[in-house]
Amino acid sequence: MGRKMLLRKFNTFSCLMKEKPTNLKGKKHSSQQWIVRQLKDPYVEKAKQHDYRCRSAFKLLEINSKHHILQPGMNVIDCGAAPGSWTQVAARLVNADQKMLDKPVGSVIGIDKLPIYPIEGATLLANMDFTKKGTQDLIKQYLNERFVDVVLSDMAPNAIGMKDADHENIIKLAYSVFKFALEVSSYESTLVIKVWDGSMSPALEKDLELFYKVVKIARPQATRDESSEKFIIAKGFKGLKTQAKV
Repeated sequence: MGRKMLLRKFNTFSCLMKEKPTNLKGKKHSSQQWIVRQLKDPYVEKAKQHDYRCRSAFKLLEINSKHHILQPGMNVIDCGAAPGSWTQVAARLVNADQKMLDKPVGSVIGIDKLPIYPIEGATLLANMDFTKKGTQDLIKQYLNERFVDVVLSDMAPNAIGMKDADHENIIKLAYSVFKFALEVSSYESTLVIKVWDGSMSPALEKDLELFYKVVKIARPQATRDESSEKFIIAKGFKGLKTQAKV
């Protein structure tokens, strides 16, 4: 199709590498801090043990444990999928990997600007910008007129260190996912969006309430203490009969 994509179903493998403190020489202070934090982080080690590509898998697992959003047979879109831990979780829980022989088989489409190594049971659109119309049209092609049960977004812009600007940029991403979800979601579907806390979050939550029956906020235990991230969970898509402009 003239685009760089990874579109195959293969066995996954862990991309997590453990770097020892002896490798710190010559690295910038911020890099040293990151490495030390990784080594001390129990979720990093836990991710390796469970063959997840990064610690963020446990955020989605906790969200699902509390809100029951992913079930076998569901169709899922994962926006901002790289390196792939949320896609891994989703593929297992909706049985896209077909390992639950007595359960219906679901599907997962993962999208990201970055490369993504193959994940068993998932269709991956790597090196692609979700916010572009061409990418969204391609996702619809792969859906092949199927409606989506869950739209996930762990997307975040590259932070520039200015809190208000960073917040505004992630809210823009959130709205792009929100609008796309309105186009492809099934009745009673779920939308999960990551945002950074700030002044524009309440307006987004109110807009979501126009289209979803329940809107809740989650901050999973795997979220680092210093992070301002939170996840907006919108459940029970009402459909577009009373559509308002977003």
